[in-house]
Amino acid sequence: MAGQAEKVFVPTDDELLQAQSDLWRHSLCYLTPMSLRCAVDLGVPTAIHRLGGAASPSELVAALSLPASKLPFLARLLRQLATAGVFSATDAGTYRLNPLSYLLVDGVRIDGDASQTAIVRAAASRYYVEAAMGMADWFRKDFDGPVPSPFEDVHGAAIFEESMTLLDPEMDQLIHDAVAAHDHMGIGPVLRQCRELFEGLESLTDCGGGDGTTARSIVEAYPHIKCTVLDLPKVMDKVLLPAEEGSVSAGPMLETQHLMDMLMLVMTRGRQREEKDWSEIFTKAGFSGYKIVKKLGARAVIEVYP
Repeated sequence: MAGQAEKVFVPTDDELLQAQSDLWRHSLCYLTPMSLRCAVDLGVPTAIHRLGGAASPSELVAALSLPASKLPFLARLLRQLATAGVFSATDAGTYRLNPLSYLLVDGVRIDGDASQTAIVRAAASRYYVEAAMGMADWFRKDFDGPVPSPFEDVHGAAIFEESMTLLDPEMDQLIHDAVAAHDHMGIGPVLRQCRELFEGLESLTDCGGGDGTTARSIVEAYPHIKCTVLDLPKVMDKVLLPAEEGSVSAGPMLETQHLMDMLMLVMTRGRQREEKDWSEIFTKAGFSGYKIVKKLGARAVIEVYP
């Protein structure tokens, strides 16, 4: 009946208990990346790999030269990371590598040979965490001029810029290593699954190409393509590049995309774009059309036409 007050929502006992459990999970989920960084810093994935791909907590304590008194605590760390999907647990009480932890093994060549551990160390660093903790204050501030990222507001520096190098050179390098790890892992699937993109292509420019690993991978697969790499002078000065010729997901994948969007909100002035946003960008840039060639996990390959 119009005008009748809506019934006040009152959760049931079961709903309240589930809600409290969910609240704890959301409030404590920051411990997962911290636990993951701990495992990476200790060298757990590499130790499991060297022990044949599976190891018990006691074997890992010995392999990592940890105090024997830390055995029960390491077992708890491994149990939590297995629950989070970082390792696979067996009924025999051992832990095995899975595709995720395989990415964190030192010395194992992955596409582009970029260490994926840099992503873990950067994302779980005090700089990233402190920037995220400053979001509430950042939302309340009314800035004059361009709005800085929470990272800039908290630390007085911007990632990928000279100010970050001056603030902490080691962290600046770690951030670049993390971006390289992200980019290098993407080119392999593109080369293998989107071969039609490169058919008939004579030249290619990689904007923001970093150390040229992506360009070199393309030239190795297609020697006839001439690749040009563009990046900031501070990036190019650190490397020597030889002249060479040549839609919406669901579940965890969607959550990953949204988490990446929040990461860009906190760390930069960028954002995660949906298809309609890219369509507007292509139209404004003067392109006649585009095609989403392939969706690769949380990534997508888009072809645009003059």
